[in-house]
Amino acid sequence: MSSTPEIPRVVVIGAGIVGCSLADELTARGWTDITVLEQGPLPAPGGSTSHAPGLVFQTNSSKTLTALARYTVEKFTSLDVDGVSCFHQVGGLELATIPERLAELHRRAGYAASWGVRGEIVSAARCKELWPLIDESLVLGGFYTPDDGLARALLASRAQMARACARGARFLERHTVTGIEREDGRVTGVVTDRGTFPADHVVSAAGFWGPVIGRMAGIDVPLQPLAHQYARTGPLPELSGATAEASKPILRFQDRDLYFREHTDRIGIGSYAHRPLPVDPFAVLPYDEARARNMDMPSSYPFTEEDWAPSWADCRQLMPTLRDAEIEAGFNGVFSFTPDGMPVLGESRRLRGFWLAEAVWVTHSAGVAKAVAEWMVDGRPSIDLHECDLTRFEEAQRSPSYVLERGAQQFVEVYDVIHPLQPMERPRPLRVSPFHARQQQLGAYFLEGGGWERPHWYEANAPLVEALGSLPARDSWSARHWSPVAAAEAKATREGVALYDMTPLRRLEVTGPGSLDFLDRMTSNNLRKKPGAVTYSLLLDASGGIRSDLTVARLAPDRFQVGANSPADLDWLLRHAPADIHIRDITSGTCCVGVWGPLARDLVQPLTPDDFSHEAFGYFRAKETYIGHVPVTAMRLSYVGELGWELYTTADLGLRLWDTLWEAGRELGVIAAGRSAFNSLRLEKGYRAWGVDMTDEHDPLEAGVGFAVRMDRDDFVGKAALAGKGEATRRLTPLLLDDPAAVVLGKEPVYVDGLPAGYVTSASYGYTLGRCVAYAWLPAGLPTGTGVHIEYVGEKVPATVADEPLFDPKMTRIRR
Repeated sequence: MSSTPEIPRVVVIGAGIVGCSLADELTARGWTDITVLEQGPLPAPGGSTSHAPGLVFQTNSSKTLTALARYTVEKFTSLDVDGVSCFHQVGGLELATIPERLAELHRRAGYAASWGVRGEIVSAARCKELWPLIDESLVLGGFYTPDDGLARALLASRAQMARACARGARFLERHTVTGIEREDGRVTGVVTDRGTFPADHVVSAAGFWGPVIGRMAGIDVPLQPLAHQYARTGPLPELSGATAEASKPILRFQDRDLYFREHTDRIGIGSYAHRPLPVDPFAVLPYDEARARNMDMPSSYPFTEEDWAPSWADCRQLMPTLRDAEIEAGFNGVFSFTPDGMPVLGESRRLRGFWLAEAVWVTHSAGVAKAVAEWMVDGRPSIDLHECDLTRFEEAQRSPSYVLERGAQQFVEVYDVIHPLQPMERPRPLRVSPFHARQQQLGAYFLEGGGWERPHWYEANAPLVEALGSLPARDSWSARHWSPVAAAEAKATREGVALYDMTPLRRLEVTGPGSLDFLDRMTSNNLRKKPGAVTYSLLLDASGGIRSDLTVARLAPDRFQVGANSPADLDWLLRHAPADIHIRDITSGTCCVGVWGPLARDLVQPLTPDDFSHEAFGYFRAKETYIGHVPVTAMRLSYVGELGWELYTTADLGLRLWDTLWEAGRELGVIAAGRSAFNSLRLEKGYRAWGVDMTDEHDPLEAGVGFAVRMDRDDFVGKAALAGKGEATRRLTPLLLDDPAAVVLGKEPVYVDGLPAGYVTSASYGYTLGRCVAYAWLPAGLPTGTGVHIEYVGEKVPATVADEPLFDPKMTRIRR
């Protein structure tokens, strides 16, 4: 007789919109032993949900956030309380009053088409029709999304609370969490001022109190609460007689950091235009104490008139009717920001069973709850969440001062026009390679990623531009954070030799007597090769999705160096590693120079005692040797499609390695080259970038990396799922733009036969090819030569499906 498995005991901390949504999603999946603890009164406990204005604009440059918002709209539209819908689908309208914003709205319309949201660019006259109170003369155009609208967050909380309770969940108000119990690295319960609740899983959905709960669990939560102004006018004559809560679209006036919504005959106005107002989550008052101090709730701080005055002037300019209006009420509402503006989701490895569902706005609440519930019950979410994964921040990005500074900057920039390459301004520099001083001397133009300063080109190479001849002119957007010097650096790499700083690429060391068996089980390719072999392989999840791609170098029988992507890779391996396997991140203590180009061997061979000939040191091989006085691990790899090596050494010897290569390369015309040229060269070769071109939503075959999967060997993670997959219905497809002067940047929609059929993942001008290269997810089976169109800032740019690799298909330049 088979026994029914026990239903896990789950305690959710926080009964705001996220906690209520999560209880509903978990109980719908059969996890019915759910206790939701709330320190305030229900159904309006006093957190961010209780004061949220409820505006839901689905479109975002992040595909993930858009998917989360789409589900939120879908779900809330299906819910009601006493016949009142939990979502009021009045539509959304974003205004442009300057040309830069109008161009941004065209890009947003492109995101909407890419991610499946209905939307269109509309004229100033149409904006006036949709919102008669605005001064049409100020408006250049708008972006209208008919399916956006107002989430009635407290109603949605009540509706989902009722559904969850009907399935067995319980919600307990007035329970203040005081501790998290744990044993042997697992969570075991939650302690409150009214008793202890045993748990197999605990989810912190505490909103801006997240860092407080995290500290109890010994987990840092990189979240900074900030106060945000919201005001409501008195009754307006133009709205007199209104009976509906709202009849006009929710409105954004991002050029002045403002948004608007109706409250029957009044208008509510939110502003991001004021100075950042950080709030200490450990100093937020309990509900009753806040009420005793004449605050509506703990998340509602007193309105600061001095911060409001400039925004009120902007409101009156946009809507002349407000010139005779007064502000009836206002408050500074607290909500959460992270260093990159994304939620923080997932299970802690340090405390198993402790989950975070934090920094989530109402816009994404139901979508986040669904994804986290899938993650808990099924072992993985159905959509890619790597941008939200709690492991994504580097250790250097977790200090309280960093979280405060970056969180405040996210607030300032929430409505800014942000270029995809635009780095944060502070704190910089934070992480630098040992070569940083030399890069500065060469006039490096630095961008930033993962806290690292990354050269994108070097002004020292500007004289090389003259030899290129004329380059296609760029529009102002694609020319931002770009230089023609990148073209010169790409050419020098193809024709001579260049040094690339590859230090920021993550490096892991895996050692121990079972390290080969462990890595072989965790990855998709065959690693059972002699020491000195390097293998390109994939980290797959149980469903066959691509969690990451790796280069695995076997340096000794039980010692491997793994080239990985994000902190999540280290976390994933550590979660699965047996006790006798030792894994450590060696990135910060090491560095790497990529030496690439047809003259690479001419540069390195005289500096090393080992034979670097093709016969003695083949492609995808590794050697531990010396370059001059510097011990290095040399790997015959090339991410740019040219002969060369990645040379690794310790950080203390990095500058000596750079100088040795630089001095020896002078007579060969060596240059330093940056990531702008690097990206162009790798796309010409069709090399994928994980997290951009492919994620765990994709399997290896459709992503074009099936060669890294060996189905004829012993079991590995994801093998069974791949064996059961049918024919791919989509492919990562190379495109060449037809016009040599045209450029796209990524995330643009691709049209086949006039209809949106996919989207661009990454793109760059291919200087060797004389065309822009774009990779896009498109329906499988499109033959080479098929014509498509890519929408770039409102213009349809023709492109053609191409064969790959576009450059050096026989690999003769690498293998020589």
